[in-house]
Amino acid sequence: MTVFLVGAGPGDPGLLTRRGAELLSRADVVVHDRLVDRSLLALVRTGAELVDVGKWPGHSRGAGSAGQQDEINALLIEHGRAGRLVVRLKGGDPFLFGRGGEEVEALVRAGVDCEVVPGVPSAFAVPAIAGVPVTYRGLAAAVTVVTGRVGDPGGPSSVDWAALARGGGTLVILMGVATRAEIAERLMAGGRAPDTPVAVIERGTTAAEVRITTTLKELGRLSVQSPAVVVVGPVAALDLGRRVGPLAGWRVVVTRATERAGPLADALAGAGARVMFLAVIETTEPADGGTALRKAATAVSDYDWVAFTSASSVERFVPLLRDGRSFGRTRIAAVGGRTQDALAAYHLIADLVPEQTSASGLAEALVAASGPGRVLFPRAAGAGPDLPDGLAAQGWRVDGVDAYETVRAPAPSDALLAEASRADAITFTSPSTVAAYLAFCDQAGVSAGVPAVVACLGPATARAARAAGLEVAVQAPGATVDALVGALVAYRRAETNK
Repeated sequence: MTVFLVGAGPGDPGLLTRRGAELLSRADVVVHDRLVDRSLLALVRTGAELVDVGKWPGHSRGAGSAGQQDEINALLIEHGRAGRLVVRLKGGDPFLFGRGGEEVEALVRAGVDCEVVPGVPSAFAVPAIAGVPVTYRGLAAAVTVVTGRVGDPGGPSSVDWAALARGGGTLVILMGVATRAEIAERLMAGGRAPDTPVAVIERGTTAAEVRITTTLKELGRLSVQSPAVVVVGPVAALDLGRRVGPLAGWRVVVTRATERAGPLADALAGAGARVMFLAVIETTEPADGGTALRKAATAVSDYDWVAFTSASSVERFVPLLRDGRSFGRTRIAAVGGRTQDALAAYHLIADLVPEQTSASGLAEALVAASGPGRVLFPRAAGAGPDLPDGLAAQGWRVDGVDAYETVRAPAPSDALLAEASRADAITFTSPSTVAAYLAFCDQAGVSAGVPAVVACLGPATARAARAAGLEVAVQAPGATVDALVGALVAYRRAETNK
């Protein structure tokens, strides 16, 4: 097989190339950097091995040292020789200060096939999305991309800042946060005017993006956090960035599990919002390891209906069947569109989909569709009683079986929680997301940890948020992603028109 060096782009997961996404969906092993957006890992197929080389013991800052780079090279060679399809997922573009060249050389020497899949480089994408064109007629006819290395100008891999100062044009500096004061001094000593405009773009292309416009003289005094792109030159004074859509200018937090966050994030981004991913839950095997679910799958044809109330339940249950014929005469009920889509991926069509997208709505639709029967209900562990209670009250028999369990994700950093608290809105898609988010805030001691606008998917989630003391500003009329985003848009328009 082949090792693919794939550029993940500048931060926004929507800027990954189609080729990169396709390879992630097929990979056996994904070796990824620390700064790669976590939502990209949701594209990886179930069962693939994920290796975070930014969190190896003793190497908390990623592949910065020669020693760790050797370890990464050896890892890629090992998996490549074993015949696996390996994706080396690197921020930005693999060949732009990404040490991709060293990895390719190591693979070639070892006789392992490799291919480079370019990524959208942060040096150009981050300024562009922030409204800074790196070239502009009459202001800049050339652009130089440079690392923020300082030291002996005559040393190996050194940067001749004096020559760059004399050369004119736009300078785009990557990895220059720690050395920004010395860089500014060297550029001014080389002839750049102290009042030269400078744009500093922190966490560019993401929901947490911050752009600061300053001058070369003031750059060293600025409070800046990594990662950041620094643009030096007249173009840095321009502000041509514009986002369109009813949620333009808003940052919205998505707390959903990573593997389920994509549709909601896409809908929010389509409405103009900047999406901040903060997965507080994840799905795992049920406590019994799936024993009860596998047993239920062998008896599926004994039931009148199988009721699915989530895409996750479909994806956990259907692969246990031999094929679609296992259902026999058993009919299939799906709670809504996303669950229908999950069934369609297995070439299954739901016999019943309620108008009201909720567990109680599904129960009412089943009662209206046929007389009392026997229902198999693959569910999340601890799922609410709306469907079984609603059917039992009408004489139905419901056999619930745990298909998966929702647990808290690894705790996010205090800085990420603090950043989320400053967003314009936060979305909760289940009671478990409410509980997990607030628990993380309590652990971190984040005061006022919830953005002003709380938006909830469905009545059960809204009840959980209110019970926790939150003021719910937006409650979707239906339990769908489109309904939630539509309700958030309606809320913002109403507030704007006040």
